[in-house]
Amino acid sequence: MIKNICNFDISKTEPYFYKNTLKALQTKTFKILFALSFTVLINTIGYGQDLPKAGGEIRPSITNDIDSTNITSEANDKLNLKEIDSVKQDSVKPEFLTDKVKYKATDFVSINQNEERIYLYNEAEVYYEDMEITAGVIVIDYKKNEVYAGRIKDTLGEYSQLPIFKQGDNIVEPDSIRFNFDTEKALIFNSKTEQSGFNILGERTKKENDSVVFLSKARFTTSKDPEDPEYYFQSNKIKFVPKRKIVVGPTNMVIADVPTPIGLPFGFFPLTEKQTSGLIIPTFGEQSSRGYFLQNGGYYFAISDYADLAVLGDYFTNGSYGFRLETNYAYRYNFSGNLSFRYENLITSERGFPDYAKSTIYNIRWSHSQDAKANPNSRFSASVNLGSSRYYQQSINQLNVPNFLNNTLASSVSYSKTFQGEPQVNFSLTATHSQNTNTETINMTLPTIQGSVSRVFPFAPKTGAKKGILQNINFQYNLRAENRIQTTDSLFFKKEMFDQAKNGFQHSIPISTNFKLFKYFSMSASTNYQEVWTFKTLNKTYDPILDEVVETDVNGFDAFRTYNFSTSLGTTIYGMFNFKKEGKDPKIQAIRHVMRPSVSYSINPSFDQYYENIENYELATADGRTVQEYSRFEDAIFGAPSNRYSSSIGLSVSNNFEAKVKDKDTTATEPKKIMLLNNLNFSTNYNLAADSLNLSPVRVTASTQLFNNKVGVNINATLDPYALNNNNQRINTLNINNGGSLFRLVNANMSMNYSLTSKSFDKAGNESSQTESARSGGRNDDLFGKAQDFSDKRFSNNEDEDEVPSELYNYKIPWNIRFAYAVNYNNAVRQSEISSHSLMFSGDIELSPRWSVGASSGYDLKNNGFTYTQLRFERDLLSWRMNFSWVPFSARSSWFFFIGIKSNVLSDIKYEQRRQPDQQL
Repeated sequence: MIKNICNFDISKTEPYFYKNTLKALQTKTFKILFALSFTVLINTIGYGQDLPKAGGEIRPSITNDIDSTNITSEANDKLNLKEIDSVKQDSVKPEFLTDKVKYKATDFVSINQNEERIYLYNEAEVYYEDMEITAGVIVIDYKKNEVYAGRIKDTLGEYSQLPIFKQGDNIVEPDSIRFNFDTEKALIFNSKTEQSGFNILGERTKKENDSVVFLSKARFTTSKDPEDPEYYFQSNKIKFVPKRKIVVGPTNMVIADVPTPIGLPFGFFPLTEKQTSGLIIPTFGEQSSRGYFLQNGGYYFAISDYADLAVLGDYFTNGSYGFRLETNYAYRYNFSGNLSFRYENLITSERGFPDYAKSTIYNIRWSHSQDAKANPNSRFSASVNLGSSRYYQQSINQLNVPNFLNNTLASSVSYSKTFQGEPQVNFSLTATHSQNTNTETINMTLPTIQGSVSRVFPFAPKTGAKKGILQNINFQYNLRAENRIQTTDSLFFKKEMFDQAKNGFQHSIPISTNFKLFKYFSMSASTNYQEVWTFKTLNKTYDPILDEVVETDVNGFDAFRTYNFSTSLGTTIYGMFNFKKEGKDPKIQAIRHVMRPSVSYSINPSFDQYYENIENYELATADGRTVQEYSRFEDAIFGAPSNRYSSSIGLSVSNNFEAKVKDKDTTATEPKKIMLLNNLNFSTNYNLAADSLNLSPVRVTASTQLFNNKVGVNINATLDPYALNNNNQRINTLNINNGGSLFRLVNANMSMNYSLTSKSFDKAGNESSQTESARSGGRNDDLFGKAQDFSDKRFSNNEDEDEVPSELYNYKIPWNIRFAYAVNYNNAVRQSEISSHSLMFSGDIELSPRWSVGASSGYDLKNNGFTYTQLRFERDLLSWRMNFSWVPFSARSSWFFFIGIKSNVLSDIKYEQRRQPDQQL
């Protein structure tokens, strides 16, 4: 029986040790002899009270002679060891053990004085300094200061309680182990350990010290199942330095237990638990117009815990090249951001050919955000995207493929400061940039300074609420200073861009009050004083020789002042239409209507003192020309004051409709509220001072949410009450009096956005974080396609790569879909045409737990053609991933294939192939 219980697996590694151990355990008088010995020792020495079960310790000794004390025997035949201490002998030997060796076991602890060994069985544990061994069977040889650990084999031949060797943060799980306390060397058989994502398995392992381990006939992999990996690297010789490196000899890749011709004569794999600088392996490919290329290769600099830097480059054999500098920085609880600079030198064809061309493009992006808790009274933020207007259209980098549809580049850098007090003072400094990539025009403000003083109520009581006209009178002060630049792409960042800069100051002091009228009406009145300073004005002179008006700039300070008055009266009307009657319980129980009508009146005086006639223009009036007036401020940054008196009445009505329906949940006590129309607004105004065309067009806006807020609908329309003449010009005749309807539809547009996802696919529908396309000025969704660089894991969608999908059949297939529909109608000059009509859609579906496909496309319903289309395929291969992106048609037809290892430590083991868009002549 003892043979069956104690058949552990050290026989292969230590035959002599196994033989003697088994022999000792199989002795028929084993228990009797130990019981008698323990009884004699206890009676002689007098110990044996309150001792721990099956445990003890070995203290540091200076001899190899051991004196056994404090041993007892219990009724259940489990042996307990209290302490093994040393006694001083005549000959003194040097000390080797520097700390206590503590041990314990569940079934028994046996001491063999002849062999100078301690046997521990079942859930055995040994502790020495930072070393810890747990196993089914452990033998301590205190003569050699060594420990042996092995497995337990049951009657069915199954092994259990495999040894676990732990030293510091390193953990090894072998079949058996031999460890020396003095040298701290170990011999390990069939070891298994994990380091920085590597699973390392060795048939025979020799541990030299804390920092060097040698393995023979070993394999390593990043597979989550090291016992049955999808792939591994086989090597006969490996040197392993924990947390630092793995150095291998001749190595061969094995996939699905089939050796491949992929091999290396040697290999070096760095291991680290922190950021480390290193090379970034480029991808390779071929382009028809530029030849072979290496792309996205470079060097990564781990500057500090707060910042890093990646230097990446592209090179084509025809001489084209590009490079990128990308840095990320973060300071916890203060700020974070990223900065990138991209430059490409593009060469088309060969020098001497007629289609030879050379151009340079660049792009600068910067994003900076400040933690809200860092400084509540001061904030700095930046969102910059500027560069060549044709950068995204001409870039040859795979990452920029879907961004070529971006028509606008925009930037903003701002700093704001709040000075607490009464009144509160706010200050902000902002620089903005807007760039049209089609017209290549650039508008910038460098900078815009804004300051304001919060509202001051001079007549308000010190305590209590403000009541009446007088107590609600308030005023504030606003300042705006601006330096505006308008330039083109060719003059950007050149001194010529500042030649036509416009700058000035705008001061305003609004004064207002509000009060209740007749209990149900709210009335407000306000006046605004404004003063504008400018440093450049305009002078116009008629040149009779050239017969034209000559404009000249006049440098120097000048100013103009304006004021206006306005008042408004409004109320809120609530209506309820009940459908619920006695004895009846309809599904729609009530409709609630909220209407907010308002009427306003405003006066804008005429400031014709700032207008004058063109100098010498009277010489040109002899042939019947009319005298022209102009303002010297008309080219100023804030424009010129109006020389037309305006006295107008404004009318507006806003509506909101909400329904109460019977809840499907029978336990609900209140009906469910459903929004029918978020808003339905009408607005217009009537100019009392105008000679004709007094009534302005009616603006109509409406919006709602449908299907449980999945569909957003927005509608805008302009209705003109006046008719058009034969030249399609507005005339002072109402359209209804001209044989038409009450209003003439001038233009209208409608847009709908629809987003739907299965409940099990909610992760994929999460678009809260800013995508690469959005950072480049595009959409935050993927309706224009996804920016993809499969070898760069920053753009990978596999956020949960460690999640193992269920092998059970999932009858719910995860999916998501997004639609964007837009239509625009134009009838300004009776053309009655749909100027644009399009439908964009994008979606993803998981056909199986490891197969997913996606598509982004659109259809131009006016021109009957598909828009930019991108098809995406992804296969999760456990430790590997495979991606395929395809643009099947259009001038930018291309495809991109990738297969590589997921793990960061082996991410450079990959294969990529691509076909880039052909050159367009």
